[in-house]
Amino acid sequence: MHRKLHDFIPQAATASVLQLLEHEHLAVKIKNERKTRHGDYRRLPNAKHQITVNSNLNTYRFLITLIHEMAHFEAYQNYGRFIKPHGVEWKRTFQHLMLPFLNPEVFPTALLPLLAKYFKNPKASSDTDTDLALALKKYDEDQNKTYIFELPLGSSFKIYNGKVFKKMAKRTKRYQCVEVTTGKLYLFNPNVEVELIS
Repeated sequence: MHRKLHDFIPQAATASVLQLLEHEHLAVKIKNERKTRHGDYRRLPNAKHQITVNSNLNTYRFLITLIHEMAHFEAYQNYGRFIKPHGVEWKRTFQHLMLPFLNPEVFPTALLPLLAKYFKNPKASSDTDTDLALALKKYDEDQNKTYIFELPLGSSFKIYNGKVFKKMAKRTKRYQCVEVTTGKLYLFNPNVEVELIS
């Protein structure tokens, strides 16, 4: 990856982000798109730490994902390894790290109220907040993506690995879908990107 980190985040956030990442044993890697995650954090066997973030994210989603993973690192440093991955320690750390970026110099004004709402109690993925996910989608280069919640009930769709499903009823927060070839039932997050089959 020849592009530098500052190519992936809003310009006004660069100095603060670089300062946050000044840790001797922390490396950030920018990866090609992974369909199952935007980024991840892991402690490596050599006592070093690694954060990865997908290269295909728009600058605002990239920044949120980077700070999300940074919060895992900071929570590990401050509270140890026996905390829950997205427990109260991580939530507080994520809120604390993200607060300086929640301003109109970094994010578009339209996103700020949605981010403020989300950060009252951040979840494991910002994609679980439908309003925020849709608002962030507007800044993607590829505007032709479709989410499951946008599809009519009974419609068929294909996911990234080629499997075909039929959308069924909504169960609390997720959609029940049946895999066409096996008849098995699966629950999908409303914001999973799919390809509609007409």
